[in-house]
Amino acid sequence: MQPRNMSMSGVVDLAAVKAAGEAKAKAEQARAESARQGGGGAVPPSALVIDVDEAGFERDVLQRSAEVPVVLDFWAEWCQPCKQLGPLLERLAVEYNGRFVLAKIDVDANQMLMQQFGIQGIPAVFAVVAGQALPLFQGAAPEAQIRQTLDQLIEVAEQRFGLTGITVAGDAEAGAPEAGAEARTAPAGPYDALLEAAVRALDSNDIPGAIQAYKNVLVDDPGNTEAKLGLAQAELLGRVQGMDPQQVRKNAADAPKDVQAQLAAADLDLVGGHVEDAFGRLVDTVRQTAGDDRDTARVRLLELFEVIGPDDPRVAAARSALARVLF
Repeated sequence: MQPRNMSMSGVVDLAAVKAAGEAKAKAEQARAESARQGGGGAVPPSALVIDVDEAGFERDVLQRSAEVPVVLDFWAEWCQPCKQLGPLLERLAVEYNGRFVLAKIDVDANQMLMQQFGIQGIPAVFAVVAGQALPLFQGAAPEAQIRQTLDQLIEVAEQRFGLTGITVAGDAEAGAPEAGAEARTAPAGPYDALLEAAVRALDSNDIPGAIQAYKNVLVDDPGNTEAKLGLAQAELLGRVQGMDPQQVRKNAADAPKDVQAQLAAADLDLVGGHVEDAFGRLVDTVRQTAGDDRDTARVRLLELFEVIGPDDPRVAAARSALARVLF
């Protein structure tokens, strides 16, 4: 159990797309197994807020995150801001009605988890989605800001990992949002089969097949977010296949104005998780080139933005840097 070493939001490696597909498949299998056992996949409202310790972390957080985002609230009895934030998060967990599960972790009783997540102060709030951890915020933030953060988390979980939440038995709360329930009970969308075919192609290392499957979706639905993200990731994986990393980096170091050399190195940077390095390299390439070369570097940078996602702060910073270079 190494929470601190999990991939953070937006970090991409060669297994990222496959991991998303596997998470979606595990969630579907879990729901199917529960249905076979007569449970219908529903959980009682009490399961939306749980206390978690080190012994149960893998079961209660890591495994559960394969079917629903798990929000971690690191708190302590002596922490006054925790006493303000905790009840708010508990209320929101009930209100969101299965779109996420709240796991409360007492740092005094779970020092190892506190250290593994690098907690410097509390309250501190993290999330785990499909086994990947990401920091959300620290301190007793305003409710509007917390809601916005949770909405973004749920969107990422659904779009990147196919996690639409869990079904709650009965009404978790009178007046709970109907949108979540509709999302969980809605019939399969018209492109689900093509998207699943793309994931299967990635699982079998058929990159061209995955690329074509995503393109088939985008022909009819150019704004399909899942297909756009999948296509960008599949194309990235296809570009780095067969690369000699040492040679690619040598070529880039020897020829800083060689656009193709910098593009290849940026791709390697990104799949290795060095997101800022990849973005910075291409911004510098745009700065040092002109004409078609500059446009080529700019377009590749925009493609890498798609891989990471528009909500990532590193994308926002790189967009600002690119704007300063261009204008």
